[in-house]
Amino acid sequence: MSISSVWREIELRLTGEDADSHGAEVWVDFEHESGRRLRRPAFWDGGHSWRVRFAPPEAGRWRWKSGEFEVRPAGADEPNPFYRHGFWRMSPGRRSLVHADGTPAILVADTAWALPWRATPEQVREYAADRQAKGFNAVLLMTVQPDMHAVGPRDRTQDEGFDVGFEDLPDGHLRQLNAEYFQYLDDLLDILVEHGIVPVLQPVFQGFGWKGLDVAGTVVPEQEYAAYCRYLVARYGARPAIYLVGGDGSGAEPQTAAGGAAVHAVDCYEQPTGIHYRPHIRADAHQDAEWLDFQWCQTGHTGEHVPERVADMWRNHPVKAVANGEPTYEHTGRTGVAEGWWQGHEAWSNLCAGGTMGVVYGAGSLWQWRLHGEEPGHSEFFLAPGAGWREAIGFEGSTYVGLVGRILRDLPFGGMAPDWTSSLGGTFRPIA
Repeated sequence: MSISSVWREIELRLTGEDADSHGAEVWVDFEHESGRRLRRPAFWDGGHSWRVRFAPPEAGRWRWKSGEFEVRPAGADEPNPFYRHGFWRMSPGRRSLVHADGTPAILVADTAWALPWRATPEQVREYAADRQAKGFNAVLLMTVQPDMHAVGPRDRTQDEGFDVGFEDLPDGHLRQLNAEYFQYLDDLLDILVEHGIVPVLQPVFQGFGWKGLDVAGTVVPEQEYAAYCRYLVARYGARPAIYLVGGDGSGAEPQTAAGGAAVHAVDCYEQPTGIHYRPHIRADAHQDAEWLDFQWCQTGHTGEHVPERVADMWRNHPVKAVANGEPTYEHTGRTGVAEGWWQGHEAWSNLCAGGTMGVVYGAGSLWQWRLHGEEPGHSEFFLAPGAGWREAIGFEGSTYVGLVGRILRDLPFGGMAPDWTSSLGGTFRPIA
C-alpha cells in the first residue's frame, strides 16, 4: 500500500500494445472507501507504455483493479492552494471560480503561449518564480506549435527553433503524436504547478498562431481534435488545469464544440472549460452548451480600454463566467503601447464590468517566448522592440495586474457582481 496526500497526482504504469495514435480509449476506475468512484482515462506514452494519473480528492483508502493506496489530508502548513483547497471549478452561481472545497478564487493569468515548445526547465523556473511573486496564478499556453508552415531547427535554444508535438501537424492532422515532446512538457507544467500557476491548455490555435503561418486548429478533423483534447485531460487532468478548447477564433469552428464535449465527457474533476475569441466578434458561441463554463473576449492590440465588451458578455444567458482573455499586450509593436498602469487600469475595469472569473495580462516578446531581443522571424506588430522573454517579464504592467489577486486574496469576494447603484460619483477625501 502506498501513501499519498489529497490532490497530489499519483501515476500508475500500465502495459499495452503499441499504438499508432493516442486515440484509443482506456479507463481506470478509482473507488474510495466511502463508495465514491472516479474514472480517469489512461494515455499512451510511447512504445508499450500506458499511464494513468489520478489525484485523490479526499483522504482515506482508495482502490483500483490492481491495488490500493492510503491518502492523508493536506498538512496545515501546505503552501500550495491547489493541494490545500483542491482544483478550481465553477462557483454555484457560475460567474466565478472556487476551489473544490468552496474557497473563492480569482484567476490572475499571464500569457506565454509559446512556452510549451520553446522554453527549457531552467527558463520556466525563472519565469514561474517571477510570476508567483507578483501574484499570478495561471498562464495561457498553446500546447503545441500550431502553424502548419513554420520552419526552424528542432532545438529550443536556437533562433527560430521549436519542438514538435505532432509530426503530421504540417499536413493538418493530429495522428502522429511525439511522446517525447509531451514527456518534456510534463516537466515544464510540473514547475508551473509547484509555483501555484495553473496551465490554461489550448489544444491547437484557430487564429493567428505563433507566426501567422496557417494554423492547423481550423483544419484538423473534428475527431482528431476531440481525441487530442481527451489526451490532454488524461495526461494533465490530475493536476490543476483550465481547458481553452477554442483559441482566437469565432467559437463556431466545429473543432471547438467537439473538443469541449470531449473534455466534459472525461474530466471527473469538472475543471473549467471555455472559449477564447478573436477581436470583433460576438463572444456567445455555444452559450447554452453543457460543456461550456466561460467565455473570454479579446479587445485587440491598439491600446484601447473596452470594458463594455465584458459587460456585454456578462448579460448573456444562460449565465457563464466571463473575462477579457486578451487585452493589449504591453509594448506590442512599439515601446510605450499599453505600458505600466494602463495594464492595472485595464484589469480593474474588466473586473468591475463583470469579468469576475478574473483578469489576464500579456506582453510583447513574452507570449512568443522570443529567445533574445534580436531573434528574427517574428511579426513586428507583436514584438516588444529590443526585448526577449526575459526582458518582457520585467515590464512594469505585470506588477499591477498581479496586484489584483494579492489585494483580493484575503477579502470575501466570492459572488461579487457589477453594481452601478453603489456609487454615482462625488468628491472623495484622500486618506492621510
